[in-house]
Amino acid sequence: MLPKPFLTFWAAKLTAELAVDSLPFVQQMAERDRQGAVDYLKGASRRYTKVRAEIGSMAHDAFERLARGEAVGHVHPDIQAHVRHFREFLAAVNPELVRAEDVAWSDEHEYAGSFDAILRIWVDDEHQVTPDRSGRPMLIMADWKTSKDVHAEVALQMAAYANADRIVSPDGTSTPMPHFDGAAVLHVTEDQWSFYPVRIDADVFEFFLSLRHVFNWDREANKTVIGRKLAASTAKLVTGTQRRAR
Repeated sequence: MLPKPFLTFWAAKLTAELAVDSLPFVQQMAERDRQGAVDYLKGASRRYTKVRAEIGSMAHDAFERLARGEAVGHVHPDIQAHVRHFREFLAAVNPELVRAEDVAWSDEHEYAGSFDAILRIWVDDEHQVTPDRSGRPMLIMADWKTSKDVHAEVALQMAAYANADRIVSPDGTSTPMPHFDGAAVLHVTEDQWSFYPVRIDADVFEFFLSLRHVFNWDREANKTVIGRKLAASTAKLVTGTQRRAR
């Protein structure tokens, strides 16, 4: 529900780059099938997003297995670096996995979503992680991101999870959502990993609820505000000039 005008320019840039980088191929395609060439170019952003989503799904699957203590051997070449960095994260932070890939469900506000993990980490008085677990324990909502950057919208997503009413397990049973001491996002790319704290306080959650209301407008309420026609023209006016032109 947040406006993202930059996506228009991003998609246009990908299309332009594809056209320039594959100009002879596109020209040959256009000579045989103009519409096919158009479809090939305009699908550039969709294909890129699909590939990135597949990489993200593979990485998330491996991350969950590693967090659960499962031995992960051979993985797809596209996520080998991601898996190596996640192992480094586990060694550096030494979190305790409390829940993973369960559904956060809000009865009050009517939304649901699958969160990546609930972790327990330990920090010292300076809020620095103590991997030997000698510091103060903190229960946090955690999210894994494999995108190019971490965007502020992750706070809205995690605030929604943390403020849901209950957790729904794969077998359908529910448990109350616990109280969290905070939240953090793990950003893993091919080059590095970083672990960031994320605000999920009442102010952030209120912004999420505002967008939830906008969702209701976009999907339902906007269809109810324009009523049936009270009156309308009965026939289109034909002028004398139009009649003579016939």
